[in-house]
Amino acid sequence: MVNFNGWCDVVDQQVGNHLCWVMTGQSASMPTGIQATAAIVSGHYASEERVARALARLGKPAAAALIEGMLPTTKAIRSGDLGEIYATEWINAHGAGYCVPIKKLRWRDHRNMAMRGEDVIGLLQDPQTQRLSFLKTEAKSRNALTAQVLTDARAGLDKDGGLPSAHALSYISSRLFELGNMALADAIDDAQREHGIPAQSVRHLLFTFSGNAPEALLTASLRAYPGPFNQWGVGLHVDGHVAFIGAVYDRVIADANNA
Repeated sequence: MVNFNGWCDVVDQQVGNHLCWVMTGQSASMPTGIQATAAIVSGHYASEERVARALARLGKPAAAALIEGMLPTTKAIRSGDLGEIYATEWINAHGAGYCVPIKKLRWRDHRNMAMRGEDVIGLLQDPQTQRLSFLKTEAKSRNALTAQVLTDARAGLDKDGGLPSAHALSYISSRLFELGNMALADAIDDAQREHGIPAQSVRHLLFTFSGNAPEALLTASLRAYPGPFNQWGVGLHVDGHVAFIGAVYDRVIADANNA
């Protein structure tokens, strides 16, 4: 996981019944942030087992080429990917028990194509009933975050009556089945086809990664929300957003070649 506390100042506050959590990267700690991020990025594109097998069979240059060949090359896709990666890492580290069970970028059709469906869905399973709660997430990465970007994110969260889409859940269930996690795949299938998904079992997360401060925009968005779902607004602010993303991917490639 990315240790955000190692390179960011963190402020969290309640906005009505909702949570606003803002992380601000510190200038002196940017090298730490780049290294901490690069250390987990490749695992979102290729499993550790796949890279290890390539390394054992074909050697370091082939393993490095495998990783580099899965990384996007366009600035826009890298930015969007890193926003989703950070959202996933934040949920797994700070999401009050929710976890993201798959790293969906491993199944992308092409490295320079955005994936469809909800950006990220977190799951929380009741240990007694085995029933699931869902964290429906929209992640937005922008050098300059605006109110319109948050409006677009809100529209994504409000789709399908605010619930996770059937397509997204079926996709996760299928990937979990392929990975051998039958119990969690079954729990998703049960939620869709047997129990249903009540609104009270769903929470929304609006996650932003931006080059400007997100707190005022996130707070306004949370205050204006009129719907029934509990909301989390989480923002990661890094000055020099574009250069930071480039440095992260450069480090991923350099680390792969030096492994």
